[in-house]
Amino acid sequence: MAWIRTVPYDEATGRLKTLYDRVKGPDNNVDNIMMAHSLRPHSMEGHMHLYKYVLHHTNNQVPKHFLETLGVLVSLMNGCTYCVEHHFQGLRRLLADDERSNAIRAAFETGDPATVFDDKHLAAIRYATALTRDPSGLTAEAIQTMRDAGWDDGDILEINQVVSYFAYANRTVLGLGVNTEGDVLGLSPGENDAPDNWNHG
Repeated sequence: MAWIRTVPYDEATGRLKTLYDRVKGPDNNVDNIMMAHSLRPHSMEGHMHLYKYVLHHTNNQVPKHFLETLGVLVSLMNGCTYCVEHHFQGLRRLLADDERSNAIRAAFETGDPATVFDDKHLAAIRYATALTRDPSGLTAEAIQTMRDAGWDDGDILEINQVVSYFAYANRTVLGLGVNTEGDVLGLSPGENDAPDNWNHG
């Protein structure tokens, strides 16, 4: 499950059990990335707030399936199989189009996203790639390129935050040896602004 000790759902008590009950999915399943925080429940709480509001808030304007797409891209670049598999299944569920979903993943794996995305989405993908590979190399020109492609500044902020979140999530997983054993892939909280609704369904 991970290289550090974790507390399973059935052994959780107190604040940890309360958080597990907020984040669990079917059959009391808690994603391993969340269980990796079990020795410090406050960091799980911080992680879930960030994840929920960056990727699943009802006030986001960028389509959720494209935010998930960026998560898959960043995770592939970072070599984070755990996040790729979880968020690719989320992408498939949101698109409800396996052919399109598989084409997106194949395009990312071969380094040729221009085969499946239009110019607007390619601009976001190029920004996400630069932010992941060479963040200190970015300049204001990158933001203007995004504007010219049709993204407004609020959209750009959403894209920036999703790419930044996955940098954090990937390093949490890779640095602690988290794997998908026992996880139910592709579950996520609903799109809303209720801070207590973390349930994965």
